[in-house]
Amino acid sequence: MQQLIEKYLKGDKVIWTIIILLSLYSIVMAYSSSSNLAFRISGGNVAPYVIKHTLIIIIGIILIIYLQFFPYKYFSRLSQIGIFVSIVLLFVTLLFGVSKGNASRWIMGFQPSDFAKLVLIIYVSRMLSNKKGEIKDFKKGLIPILWPVALICGLILPADFSTAAMLFTVCFTMMFIGGAKIKHLGSIIGTAFLGFAFLILVNIAVPGFLPRVDTWEKRMMSFGSGEKQENYQAEMAKRAVANGFLFGKGPGKGHVKNDLYSAQSDFIYASSIEEFGSIIGGIGLVILYMILFFRAIRIMNKVDSKFASFIVFGLSFMLIFQSFINMGVGVNLFPVTGQPLPLIALTLEASSGVKPRSVKTFGVTSSSGTLHSLQVFLASRWAKTSEHAALIK
Repeated sequence: MQQLIEKYLKGDKVIWTIIILLSLYSIVMAYSSSSNLAFRISGGNVAPYVIKHTLIIIIGIILIIYLQFFPYKYFSRLSQIGIFVSIVLLFVTLLFGVSKGNASRWIMGFQPSDFAKLVLIIYVSRMLSNKKGEIKDFKKGLIPILWPVALICGLILPADFSTAAMLFTVCFTMMFIGGAKIKHLGSIIGTAFLGFAFLILVNIAVPGFLPRVDTWEKRMMSFGSGEKQENYQAEMAKRAVANGFLFGKGPGKGHVKNDLYSAQSDFIYASSIEEFGSIIGGIGLVILYMILFFRAIRIMNKVDSKFASFIVFGLSFMLIFQSFINMGVGVNLFPVTGQPLPLIALTLEASSGVKPRSVKTFGVTSSSGTLHSLQVFLASRWAKTSEHAALIK
């Protein structure tokens, strides 16, 4: 048994332990938090959701094991192709994607923004490692990095503001760590705010130009107003947290989830606290995610390759950032964003008629995809800079 573990579970054993713990916990939460979803769609039968969730987790674990033996250096070149594929997919989705809540996010059961997040972080890592000597030069160092960031975030923005904002923040932080000048970064933030303000003004001048703007405004207003009627989901989430208190109601025994429309995704953290309490279902999860991030930072500081170092930081920061956004929404610190909890939450394909077979775990389709890639770089931390340099040019 020990030999099998050493043969197939490469990399950081602490990170592997956290992956397995969160995966097992997500199966329990898939059962307990999907009752509302099951009653709305399949007559109360949660089995299809739990079975598919479990199968996808198994596939995800197999992918992690496989990717450990795939040399991470090849992702550098693949990101050059992937960045253009992402732009095309996002553009097609914006024009012809399946809409849900005034947002075109899906095409053929696939959410291109998930793929674009991974590719963009890898591409920015490649560019930062290649241009480390020119990063302080705005024209030669930053412009080649900025244009794909601006384009991809701009294409995601109309349908999914929170994802675009998170991705921009991650890339911005990577540029800061990469050594970009503060005045250049300040001008980037200013330009981003001006661009966003321009879109808002255009939507005011041409009502309906960006339908999601009305949704953003409604969420912000309801969050700030404190009106229970206007902020029903958040109020139910707060009630779930209060019901769970320290030790929770027990697995499957929470009842507020039945009134939470997104108990299995956006508000799964509140469901977790109601059933497992603030100690295990709340603080326990925070600790696991923080350990994951700190282990990633530790490895980031040990790798020989700048490319690998940037990717470890970018992917782990994206994962943790999204985790804390979801947790903040669950305890009513932030307005509703629509960001599920990585590695635990379920989400639905935005199809015209959502069916049980369309349920899939966010943990594998998006955030665990991030963690899969992260695990590759953590497992490959012994790569030599010279070996890497020959392949990223």
